[in-house]
Amino acid sequence: MRRLVVSVCLAGALAVASPGAQAPKKNFLWTVRAPGAPPTYLMGSLHVLTPEYYPLSPAIEHAFAQAKVLIAEVDLDEMTSPATALSLVGKATLTEGRTLGQVISAELYAKVVARAETAGLPAAALQRMKPWMAALALTTPALAAAGFNADLGLDRHFSDRAKKAGLERRALETVAFQIDRLDQMTSVQQEAMLRSTIDDLDTQLTNVRTMADAWARGDAPALEALLLGAMASSPELYQRLLVERNQSWVEPVEVCLKQKTSCFVVVGAAHLVGPDSLVAMLRKKGHTVEQQ
Repeated sequence: MRRLVVSVCLAGALAVASPGAQAPKKNFLWTVRAPGAPPTYLMGSLHVLTPEYYPLSPAIEHAFAQAKVLIAEVDLDEMTSPATALSLVGKATLTEGRTLGQVISAELYAKVVARAETAGLPAAALQRMKPWMAALALTTPALAAAGFNADLGLDRHFSDRAKKAGLERRALETVAFQIDRLDQMTSVQQEAMLRSTIDDLDTQLTNVRTMADAWARGDAPALEALLLGAMASSPELYQRLLVERNQSWVEPVEVCLKQKTSCFVVVGAAHLVGPDSLVAMLRKKGHTVEQQ
């Protein structure tokens, strides 16, 4: 399964950088400091980009050059392995002869069929999918049609560069964990996720330029409203897909500070904004966290 599919839903980052964007006053980059330790960096990722965005800003390049360890949400090599694809299919498929139309409301299923037709997907292709997988499957063609490329996303960019430079690479989560975050949702939560995807996708795609401009100028409050606003009606999803994961990521960042090792941490932009962000949690732990 392509990184695009899982990362967009988990990170909420439907954004693409524009070649016409002005040079930012700030970057979506934070330093985390502790006494006696070199800085560790938090990079808010856009999981999909256009080629015109590169090269990255000097501030981002400088931060990456200082780092000794790259920490990503997940190991991208694991993400693209055949074993992962097989596991995803197994987890995402309805069993006991059930179909998508049987496990969600008729009203929502009608919306799914309409969206599939718009995306050029046969509705039959979605019939055996669990609701969470159907949400991902409908997101993918919409992003692809808009020209967003996961192979140019910041996750892939820094992973490839870290491998080439021989940097140590760590992952905050396993692919199995990310899949289980979705697959272990209740039927009510899964339907809510699918409904949110159907209802919000057009708006999100329409606002892509606005999101990109906010990201480019380091406007965290604007991006918070754009990325987290859609989750306001689904507090359980917000907790499961963002807050709980942010909480588990505090310790790996603190390990870098305790080991006095400069790490470059790349996570979805949605994880670095708002009152429950990784940035806010590290500040509450007493660390100095500053946007660059």
